[in-house]
Amino acid sequence: MAGSVQPPRASFMRPAGAGKVDERMKTVFTTGEAAKICKVSQQTIIRCFDNGQLKGFRVPGSKFRRIPREALYKFMKDNSIPTDALESGKRKVLLVDDDPELVDVMNKALQEDGRFEVRIASNGFDAGMMVKEYRPDLIILDVMLPDINGKEVCHRVRADVGLEDVRIICISGMVEDDKIQELKLAGADDFLQKPFDIDMLIERMCIQMDIESSSMV
Repeated sequence: MAGSVQPPRASFMRPAGAGKVDERMKTVFTTGEAAKICKVSQQTIIRCFDNGQLKGFRVPGSKFRRIPREALYKFMKDNSIPTDALESGKRKVLLVDDDPELVDVMNKALQEDGRFEVRIASNGFDAGMMVKEYRPDLIILDVMLPDINGKEVCHRVRADVGLEDVRIICISGMVEDDKIQELKLAGADDFLQKPFDIDMLIERMCIQMDIESSSMV
């Protein structure tokens, strides 16, 4: 990609067998997890739980609410909320980068991880169309795209109130602090400088989506 640092392929590779996770689907969810799956606010889930519209139970001796999978599924069906996120048990990720080799490495690593469903766009225009259709949980966004830059993509995503929960991690070979700050002001939630370790990327993704990071043992 013109104007960006091209990292060696090895910089992105995960050690064989590392970072594997249990792929069994969860059977009980917190209100925060249910909110992310339903793409509504946590307060909406709590309100529906408290008025009996969403069945569940409280953790003994605490105020914490828990929602069984079958109860969440019924709630989503009753309220015409797409159940694909619950049925797959995976978080939706959109990779936006015009470097085929890097995209291939990231895509393979995320697929091997088992927690993510991935789609790919190679330019800002396609990314904008796919964000509205796919409604990802997180976007991994290259700053130097062939048509529009990542900063503009951030602006467009943040201008759509229906996409306010989408998290954005920008990636680039640039290092200027003022440019990174501009991206965050435009709506980026995090930034990673190329080249980066794929495990670091996944760890940052987990932080942004509020899910447990895989332990390297």
